Amino acid sequence: MNAWHIAAFWGNLDVMQRLWELAKERLTTEEIKNEMLLRTDGEGRNVWHIAAYWGKLDVMQRFWVLAKKRLTTEEIKTKCFYAQTDREGTRGTLQHLGAK
Repeated sequence: MNAWHIAAFWGNLDVMQRLWELAKERLTTEEIKNEMLLRTDGEGRNVWHIAAYWGKLDVMQRFWVLAKKRLTTEEIKTKCFYAQTDREGTRGTLQHLGAK
C-alpha cells in the first residue's frame, strides 16, 4: 500500500490530485502506470478496487478519468474490472466487491 492507496481509502481527492501532480513531474509514464494506477496493496487490490469496496464513487470517477488516459483497454479490463483480489472473504472481481 502506498500514499495513493491511503488517499483513495479515505476519499481524499485533494491529496490524490497532489500526488498525481508530483508523479507527473517526477515519474516516467511507465512508473505512473505501474506504481499508481496498477499498484496493488497486500490484498491484491488497486485503487479502483479500494474505491469500489468502500463506496468511494468520487475516487472511482477520478481514477477512471486518469486510467482512460494512461491504460490500454485491455489493462483496464484485466487489471481493474476483472482482476482478482486476494483478501480472504473478499476474493472476487470488481463486480463482486461492489456488490458487498
